[in-house]
Amino acid sequence: MSLSLNQWTTKRWTVREAVEGCARHGLEAIGLWRQNVAEQGLAESAKLVRDAGLRVSSLCRGGFLTGDDALDDNRRAIDEAAALNASCLVMVVGGLPGVVPGEPLVRYSRDLPAARARVAESLGVLAPYAAQAGVRLALEPLHPVYCADRAVLSTLKQANDLAEPYENVGVVVDTFHVWWDPEVFTEIARAKIFSYQVCDFLVPLPADVLLGRGMMGDGVIDFGPLTEAVRKAGYDGDVEVEIFNADVWARDPDEVVAEMISRYERLIAPTPAPPV
Repeated sequence: MSLSLNQWTTKRWTVREAVEGCARHGLEAIGLWRQNVAEQGLAESAKLVRDAGLRVSSLCRGGFLTGDDALDDNRRAIDEAAALNASCLVMVVGGLPGVVPGEPLVRYSRDLPAARARVAESLGVLAPYAAQAGVRLALEPLHPVYCADRAVLSTLKQANDLAEPYENVGVVVDTFHVWWDPEVFTEIARAKIFSYQVCDFLVPLPADVLLGRGMMGDGVIDFGPLTEAVRKAGYDGDVEVEIFNADVWARDPDEVVAEMISRYERLIAPTPAPPV
């Protein structure tokens, strides 16, 4: 496994700046976000990554399948992932219909089983389209606190069960979202892992819980067992550091990347010594 910078860890960098930053710090991969790619231009973004000799470890994000008219946008996301030769398209599947992140409740559904059924139905349409494009879809279960507005998939088991019928559908193991799950090691062992994302879970959480991600070592997650489980499950792709944190975003991005590399080498990269 090798280290990748998720673009939102250095949120104020453009695609060009993030690619140049990765090259400057000796990284081999970058995780991109669709809105940033759109601002840079899809063709230009692909060229920047290619010319820098980088891999696109993931494209964020597709999903929000519980809303109206989600299929067309996800087809566009799949086409973008193909153009970028991204290792996977991350799918944040969406919350309850009508519940919009950051907006007051107006007209919405409380029917959680129906929302999950809609995700499964949409995946049945999108998985074949993605397969034709040579794109892998990575379902990302989110911490249960985000169930209402961002992801009705809250556990790795739910994501694994949905991904199982499709060769090109797997999961994201994101330490922030799965560290608490008592079944996490069982589910990692059976998972088709398409992306491994790391950051820490801060305590106390900020008022905006979306920004409760911290640099590895600043929170409560024990990364060693999770990383070793991911490795034993056969994952040998990039380890993507994805941090949403106002203090991190306010810092000099080069300092953030340098610290990210140091924490990765200390907390994520080491492998256990072989038995004597």
